[in-house]
Amino acid sequence: MSIGASKTTISGIEGIAESTASLLKAFSGYWSDKIGKNKPFMIFGYGLSAIITPFYAFVGLPIQILYLRFIERIGKGIRTAPRDSLISGSIKKNETGKNFGFHKAMDNSGAIIGPLLAFFLLYLFPLNYTNIFLISAIPSLIGVFTIILFVKETKNTKKSTNKVSFKQLPKKFYFFLIIIFVFSLGNSTDALLIVKTTETGINTLYIPFIYMIFNATSVILAIPLGKLSDKIGREILIIFGFIIYAIVYFIFGKFNNINIFIFSFILYGFYSALTDGSQKAIISDIIQKDLKGTGFGIYHAIIGITLLPASLIAGLLYDKVNSNAPFYFGSTMALIATILMIIFTVYNHKTYKT
Repeated sequence: MSIGASKTTISGIEGIAESTASLLKAFSGYWSDKIGKNKPFMIFGYGLSAIITPFYAFVGLPIQILYLRFIERIGKGIRTAPRDSLISGSIKKNETGKNFGFHKAMDNSGAIIGPLLAFFLLYLFPLNYTNIFLISAIPSLIGVFTIILFVKETKNTKKSTNKVSFKQLPKKFYFFLIIIFVFSLGNSTDALLIVKTTETGINTLYIPFIYMIFNATSVILAIPLGKLSDKIGREILIIFGFIIYAIVYFIFGKFNNINIFIFSFILYGFYSALTDGSQKAIISDIIQKDLKGTGFGIYHAIIGITLLPASLIAGLLYDKVNSNAPFYFGSTMALIATILMIIFTVYNHKTYKT
């Protein structure tokens, strides 16, 4: 099914949905700290996404996708920071990287198994995309009931009487947010990577499997690299990840070869495994227990809000300049973020010594 949309429209839809809903990430994280509970936000957030998923079966226009993505991202905005806060509060000492790596691996495993199941259902049974979207609501609902029945709270069961203030967050946390903002400006939607891959002339039926290479690489490496970050430090892995990202985006800008792009998706999965869990682990390390929801909320909000200008810049560069420009821009921003991350590492080590 094709709905006919330009690169700018695709990027804009993703950016608007993510950026608008990201404001809720800061709010839900802050409020979960205030009431001392995470589960209510997770249940509502995952539940809303589960309810919205079947409606994608009836989409025919780009504006309809915008509406559904907006509502579905509201669910993500409400659940994300409390979820990370719950994970952080459940972690044993010196295993922060390992546990966030495990979460990353499970998250990406779903991104692999889901499309595979959809492919086999379409192949084995006379189903259409409408049926697939309807069926996809079942595992979503199972996930909601799993949270209700099996997930335990890690925060205080009583409402906090302490005032939660952004001023209580350490300065190095805000320094880290600046780095994330700079990097995120060049980290637009992965949809553009897919679009650039299709321009190599590859059969579009193979595109999901190529993207699956990225997810598979991330799943395989997430836990080992998470453990490594517990031993040698998160900063080193993030710096290395930013450099790999810069290389991958430069390759997408420089070349138009499917074999090179397949290798690049492997590198892209390596970058993801290096940075995603490590960034959350740094926040968990920096912020005290009763402010973790607030910290994770601000972190996710920065990423989400920045996605709107990042996606619009990338889409406009793609449509108005050429297909290489957004990738060169992303590579440049990643290198700037790398320099800032090195400065952060030096500053952080000096702080520990003093």
